[in-house]
Amino acid sequence: MKKLIFIAITISFLFGQTGFEIAKMVDEKPSPVDMSNKTSMILTNKKGKTRTNAMMSKSMDGNKKQIIWFLEPKDDKGVAFLKIEHDDKDDEMRMWLPAFKKVRRISSKKKGDSFMGSDLSYEDMSSRDLLNNVYNRLEDETVNGKDCYVLEIIPKKEAKSSYTKHISWIEKSTLNGVKEESFDKRGELKKKKEFEFQDMKGYHVMKRVFVDDVQKKHSTEVIFSDIEVDSGINEKLFQEKNLKRIPRK
Repeated sequence: MKKLIFIAITISFLFGQTGFEIAKMVDEKPSPVDMSNKTSMILTNKKGKTRTNAMMSKSMDGNKKQIIWFLEPKDDKGVAFLKIEHDDKDDEMRMWLPAFKKVRRISSKKKGDSFMGSDLSYEDMSSRDLLNNVYNRLEDETVNGKDCYVLEIIPKKEAKSSYTKHISWIEKSTLNGVKEESFDKRGELKKKKEFEFQDMKGYHVMKRVFVDDVQKKHSTEVIFSDIEVDSGINEKLFQEKNLKRIPRK
């Protein structure tokens, strides 16, 4: 047994971190206790026509608890989304639809569905459980001058994913995602994603996400502004009753 452990340590030393070790470093990267922001979500169809949504978001625990209120356009004002992720059971997701005066619960079977017509699915908006995926390290690459780890991420059956795999490029110096490609159930490229971050109070906070659905020829750009971190958000905010209450700030 000691000989096997020695061999494993030697292999790790010679070839660097494994895919799982890199994913674990990313997972353990410091994140704000809570965060709030305003969000612009710009949808562009294959003809180049755009639609812009304005939202307000508040989150806690590395985005495991999140509530989003839609402010614009007028048709969507008041629509709200609540997400609470769990380690030992399916995540809770609920959408308040004021036009129908109804809260719609989103089941785990529907997490591959589009979020408000965007190229982000409910799954894209949720954290990935570290242990519910297999991580294969691919050859390192440089992207836009950034030295990156490259990981092939394969969801296990228990992840109940709508994807068969992701290829993720992670900047070595910051452990921030730079870009990602996601593949559908047929193994074909479905989405290309790009990420941008900014430094704030010792954290790397996301400021932009761009998602290109290469099959639908439709894209979504999400821009975060008025970002506040560690402001002392009350955990009681993340309840269904608060979906109907758009905060002033």
